[in-house]
Amino acid sequence: MDHLASASLTSLWDEVSGTQPDPDLWVVVATLVAALAVVATRGSWRIARNAITIAHEGGHGLVALLTGRTLTGITLHSDTSGLTVSRGKPHGLGMILTAVAGYTAPPLLGLGGAALLAAGRITLLLWLATALLVALLVMVRNAYGVLTVVVTGATFVLVSWLAGPQVQAAFAYAVVWFLLLGGVRPAFELQAKRSRGGAGDSDADQLARLTHAPAGVWFFLFHAVSLCSLIGGGRWLLEL
Repeated sequence: MDHLASASLTSLWDEVSGTQPDPDLWVVVATLVAALAVVATRGSWRIARNAITIAHEGGHGLVALLTGRTLTGITLHSDTSGLTVSRGKPHGLGMILTAVAGYTAPPLLGLGGAALLAAGRITLLLWLATALLVALLVMVRNAYGVLTVVVTGATFVLVSWLAGPQVQAAFAYAVVWFLLLGGVRPAFELQAKRSRGGAGDSDADQLARLTHAPAGVWFFLFHAVSLCSLIGGGRWLLEL
């Protein structure tokens, strides 16, 4: 029995860590067009933006833990806003990095995903995404947030276990394109909202208070990270 279990684990690891063939170029381009349509269309973006919020709040939570803060909980709301609460010093490098992590997390996750796909690690990407969603679920503190993460995670599980290689590849490329493209839009939306007098306690405003640097500096950082990730990740995905 131990030998069979060991052989099964070895086989599973080989499957997860192994490489898969790249999809045809038309699949890569088609998933790019589909992701762009979702991000650019108001109705679809309103729904799909929940996934960006998951990545945003997950970024806050992960960096809070990595910098030694105590993560209290994460809430995700139906209006696609979210809140991550952590305990620790209300100032200092840890707090700054935690605040920076929100708007930079989706594009950086997309960039990391693009690197995995460029290396042919489609299965590994799907499993890592599922693991991150399971870890996030433990910290979610409201019903809508739990529902959102469970539905997202279940989609990854179903594709990973039931879909064929071609469907898995198309799904993985669509997800990564969406993170890269969807990571660009939120910072522009936030700037527009602030110009109308809203979002007075945004991540950029919190960073301005923490560092005494103008909020515009942090918007520049958010835009630089998202656009550079899109350009770099796009080149990897298109093999330019």
